[in-house]
Amino acid sequence: MRRTTTILRVPDVLVFADSIRSPELRHEVPIAVPDPFLYGEREGARHVLVHSMEAARMGGLGLELHTPEEYGQDELIAQRMERYAIQRELALRACRAWGIERATVPAGFPLELADYLREGGLEVTADRRFFAERRRRKNEAELAGIRRAQRAAETGMAAARDLLRRAQPNGAALVADGEPVTSERLKSLLEQAFNEHGCSADEMIVSHGAQCAIGHHMGEGAILPDEPIVIDVWPRDRASGCHADMTRTFVVGTPPDDIREWHRLCVQALEEAVAGTRAGVQDADLNSATIDLFDAHGQPTLRTKEPGKPLENGFFHSLGHGVGLEVHEAPTLGLVAADELVAGDVITVEPGLYRRGYGGVRVEDLLLVTDEGAENLTQFPYDLEP
Repeated sequence: MRRTTTILRVPDVLVFADSIRSPELRHEVPIAVPDPFLYGEREGARHVLVHSMEAARMGGLGLELHTPEEYGQDELIAQRMERYAIQRELALRACRAWGIERATVPAGFPLELADYLREGGLEVTADRRFFAERRRRKNEAELAGIRRAQRAAETGMAAARDLLRRAQPNGAALVADGEPVTSERLKSLLEQAFNEHGCSADEMIVSHGAQCAIGHHMGEGAILPDEPIVIDVWPRDRASGCHADMTRTFVVGTPPDDIREWHRLCVQALEEAVAGTRAGVQDADLNSATIDLFDAHGQPTLRTKEPGKPLENGFFHSLGHGVGLEVHEAPTLGLVAADELVAGDVITVEPGLYRRGYGGVRVEDLLLVTDEGAENLTQFPYDLEP
């Protein structure tokens, strides 16, 4: 009998974006380039078409560097062609020069450029999962950036906690160092800590009271005694473009009994999820174990909710998600099985319990998945009272 061997061909790849906003491109070109440029892969060769001012920064990255002049930019300018038309034509000429005829592209690949390449005879196919999968196993530079971002998150959380420790009731609200304690004041402390650690954040959550039960309510206004304060931060390391993600819940004063019980359950769920995390575990199984715990204590969950109606109370979101060049990326620890965890995944676990119009509790740690288990990258106490 004659044996046949199937050779799996690695698809040719195209990305057109800037490497600040595109995680697909930043993974391949690990420096911040603010303007869009073309990246292509063909049979192991990695090409970029980029302005000469950026090409000088890309030496040593293992890329084959090409500038627009190589593909006739000056000729196209002399023809008085419109700027974006030149950009599209240069991309087409580059693909032909690189031998790319069929390309896999990210889901966010520009439609205008895809149409032009197709008109020029190229086959262009979007594949979101392909690009998500190639970024799951974090490389050394990305892990280093995630660790830096996590240290920034913890430093900011410590600064916020320390302010809350100094807070005292003053009438209906809290005051620390003679000034009202507000979501905005706490955010300012967090931003300062992030910046001092080479990180930034476009937004963060410092919600309190009933705000805590409204999904991603970013939080605003004066904070009151005895109400929950949910601080959820995801700073981005400037050098690598990678995020961290962590959440803690505090109460200044006397925590209500239900808030204290929710917090106990959430910490238990988090610790059990950390213990159950390792390569080969199905992402949905971790979520299911948390739902089992909450169901056993009478808390509403997505498993027990009324079909066709959104769940507003209890545990109404997934257990966690991947973190890296995006703050929310694969895998997703939700109800539907999607992925087995792999060594090199970085994930969060963030169990939460909420009641609409009242408040909520959430705690969140960041984990590096290994073959043996999980390394908890978060080193910060869970104390409810600061």
